[in-house]
Amino acid sequence: MIPDPYDGFPPGFFDRADDSPDDVFYAPPRLVTHIDDRAIAAVGALYTELGLTGRVLDLMSSWVSHFEHPPAELVVLGMNAAELEANPVATERVVHDLNVDPRIPLPDADVDAVVCCVSVDYLTRPIEVLAEAARVLRPGGTLAVTFSNRCFPSKAVRGWLGTPDEQHGPLVAELVRRAGGFGEATVALRTPPGRRGDPLWAVTAVRS
Repeated sequence: MIPDPYDGFPPGFFDRADDSPDDVFYAPPRLVTHIDDRAIAAVGALYTELGLTGRVLDLMSSWVSHFEHPPAELVVLGMNAAELEANPVATERVVHDLNVDPRIPLPDADVDAVVCCVSVDYLTRPIEVLAEAARVLRPGGTLAVTFSNRCFPSKAVRGWLGTPDEQHGPLVAELVRRAGGFGEATVALRTPPGRRGDPLWAVTAVRS
């Protein structure tokens, strides 16, 4: 029997209050940012610190990818074609619903880095998606998952909403571990603690 990668999570952890098709919810273009300027700057600083300069895949992307210095190639994968088309640094655009099909439509070892910004909480099959991220990454490539304390509550999974903000980092790190193909994940708060504004956490790992 194949082990269940979600063994140990409570029943319904990855269910959502609104389980209607995501392509309906995300059909209207939202050309807005979902975190404040300080958190956005923290995302860009992280990408620069990690040296994400080659071919990068931005999962669950939109009209902006928050790079301080755009990589040589940026593949943006998201739900809304108009948002992806508006992304000025994208070199390739893929409209794809990872909750319908967690497979990433790219070849093996195709990219140098995979990023996912303030979207991991919407994945109903995150382990499969992260396993796919490992597949499309070249050995030594970087995974960077960033998140804050803001979301669309009806579309975030119930387990995320029921977990304290400070535990989201260890949760994502555990999902990365279960996905396989990565070294030990690192969890960090990338914005100064104790200040007003949106916090920004990051989970990073290297493809083994």
